[in-house]
Amino acid sequence: MKIAKDTVVSLSYELVDLSGGAVLEKSNDPISYVHGGYDGIFPTVEEALHGKDIGDKISVKMEPDDAFGEYDHDLVRVEARDLFPKDIEVGMQLEGGAEDDEDEDYMLFTIVEITDKEVTVDGNHPLAGKTLNFNATVTGVRTATKEELDHGHVHGAGGHHH
Repeated sequence: MKIAKDTVVSLSYELVDLSGGAVLEKSNDPISYVHGGYDGIFPTVEEALHGKDIGDKISVKMEPDDAFGEYDHDLVRVEARDLFPKDIEVGMQLEGGAEDDEDEDYMLFTIVEITDKEVTVDGNHPLAGKTLNFNATVTGVRTATKEELDHGHVHGAGGHHH
């Protein structure tokens, strides 16, 4: 069966940082998504997979705009230390409101520096600004169930689990 709209695609993959060749992420077990514009995978990867079959391999170069976006220096903020719990550490992630946002949208911030008086947080995705390569091997293709199509994502054995 070839990959087409409304199929469930399973694949093993690795994500490589092209600036240094480091493997950033690698699947130990295959991942699965519903193919056909359900936002389960990067659109450029989905396009490369369309029409492929089990055993086929792809390698997709993704510029920042195709992956996690450009790095935005405006998403780095320095806040007063006393606004944070005492037990914070560099690398921890916290949810917070975007600056000047009346809609109260929340974003994830990573703590990047802590001093006695200030905490620097970064709202960029850790891979923002990076050019990446997505290498994958198709391990399975099947027709999606009605329930999966209705929800836009793959369900595990036994049905819907949220």
